[in-house]
Amino acid sequence: VQLQASGGGLVQAGTSLRLSCTASGRILSRYTMAWFRQPPGKERDFIASITWSSGSTYYANSVEGRFTISRDNAKNTVYLQIDSVKPEDTAAYYCAGRPVQATSYSYWGQGTLVTVSS
Repeated sequence: VQLQASGGGLVQAGTSLRLSCTASGRILSRYTMAWFRQPPGKERDFIASITWSSGSTYYANSVEGRFTISRDNAKNTVYLQIDSVKPEDTAAYYCAGRPVQATSYSYWGQGTLVTVSS
């Protein structure tokens, strides 16, 4: 599975942003896809995941409700919508994938950098 993340950049605090992750290379119907982020100088943290076949979602407890994960099966793309972005959302955002039965993510995109200005 190859993952290509996009949609990052410099954004103003309070605006919305949608990141995309396009997958290719393997049948994805039995995969779980996820978004992680890594702020400067900090560890990479899980944000949310979505099961490709059913669309079931799961969010980290720390997510405030401003993040929404979704997928478009026809486009083989997973999205992360971030509403009311804050400066503390500044981070490199990574998409990842794993077979549903796996316990760790084995496929990673290259990351897309989001910088939020106040």
